[in-house]
This record gives sequence, C-alpha cells and structure tokens, in this order.
Amino acid sequence: MAALRVLVGVKRVIDYAVKVRPAPGGGAPGDLPRPLRVQTQGVKHSLNPFCEIALEEAVRLKEKGAASEVIAVSVGTKASQETLRTALAVGADRAVLLEVGEGQAVGPREVATALAALAGRLQPQLLLLGKQAIDDDCNQTGQMLAAMLDWPQGTFASRLELESGAVLVEREVDGGLEKLRLRLPAVLTADLRLNEPRYATLPNIMKAKKKPLEVIPAAELGGTPPDPPRLKILKLEEPPARGGGQKVQDVPALLEGLKQAGRI
Repeated sequence: MAALRVLVGVKRVIDYAVKVRPAPGGGAPGDLPRPLRVQTQGVKHSLNPFCEIALEEAVRLKEKGAASEVIAVSVGTKASQETLRTALAVGADRAVLLEVGEGQAVGPREVATALAALAGRLQPQLLLLGKQAIDDDCNQTGQMLAAMLDWPQGTFASRLELESGAVLVEREVDGGLEKLRLRLPAVLTADLRLNEPRYATLPNIMKAKKKPLEVIPAAELGGTPPDPPRLKILKLEEPPARGGGQKVQDVPALLEGLKQAGRI
C-alpha cells in the first residue's frame, strides 16, 4: 500500500474551559439588540477538540508508515497561525493558512470552498476534519467538502483502517455502529471515540517554529464571505441564571410541589 498525503483541517476556537460572554459595546446595525459579538479580547483560544482528534489520527497514520505527509490547514485570520504552530508541534509536517481579513465571518460553505480548491492544488488522498467546531456547532464543512470534491465521505468516524486504495470506517449512527468501505481519495470527519489526542512536548514546540507555514489569501481559493452575508445575528445574550434548588421532606411533598408548579 502506497503511503498517502493527508490534509487535516483545523480551526481556532475559544478554549472550551473559558466562559463565553457577549462583547460589550456596538456592532449592532440599525435598531437590532446589542451586543451582537462574543467577547474575544484577552480570551484564550485553542485548537478545536474535534480537529485535535483528526490531527492525532493523521499523525498516527504517518507513524505507522501509512501516510507520507501530514499537512495542517486552517481558514482564518492571521491569529490562526498560532493554532497551526500547535498542529505542527503535535506532528504535522507543514501547514497552510488560508487567510481572511479581520472581522470577516466565514461559514462552512466558504471554508469548504477554500479547502476544496486547496485539495485540487495539493492532491491529498485523504482529507481529515473534526466532525464539528465547538463554537458554531455547524457540523457541515466535511459534508459540503465531500460534495464539492465528489469524494466518498465517512462522517462521525470512531475507527478507521487503511487498505490498498480504500479506507474502512466505523461510524456512529443513531442505531449503533455502521461500517463503510470507501475508495480513496475520501473525506473523513472525526468523532470523540476515534482516539485520545497527545500533548505537544516542549522540544516539538521548539521544532515547530522551524517547520514551513505557507499563507495564502482565502480569496484566491474562493473562500471570501458573500456580501451581503447570508446569515444575520439578530440577538446574542447570556442564558438566564439558574434558580436555586429546593429540598422536600418526602415523596408526597415532592409530588405536591410538582403539581403546584404544573409539571405533572
């Protein structure tokens, strides 16, 4: 089996340990409620957890000799270079940033368009992505990308195994597990149970600074957001605070309380 070139999509997101809050101030057009942005200044960002899993699987394929090269790619602002350096420290060989301007909101369609064009340039045999990002939870990019490339797709992959010219995928569905055999090239999206990502070691973090990181304007590859945008945010606010709990003496008191609250 010939070794594969693997392209891994990664995204920079607000760290999942950070409490996300609406940003103070403006940004609301006309009479729409304010604020309409999430606070990002001074907030820790990190590599999207599902993208970490996809990257880990690609690195493991290379360690087994099944992959010849692992290329990490991100569609985002200049700040996404930090995320790509993390991917290089984990084990990617090189990285590509498809750069968009500050304040440009790219959606799954624009990301998939740019990735499809880059795949046409780099000719990978396997495209690995996280099944979704934890900031927008769209779960659309992998599916759109496969459609644009007209490649087979295996979404929510919990196990994969390479064969000659094909990949066996075990994926999680509502009724249990489904097994697919896909011809290469193919698009796969990673689920939580695919693997346990490693931590980047200090020596690898230092080595990552010398690995190549290419910057390409996303506009060259069709990743420019539409004008006017397809999506408009009408309101953004924190959820209401939780009320305190209430103790009851026994089950009859619990039932009576639920009746009075109209729950039963």
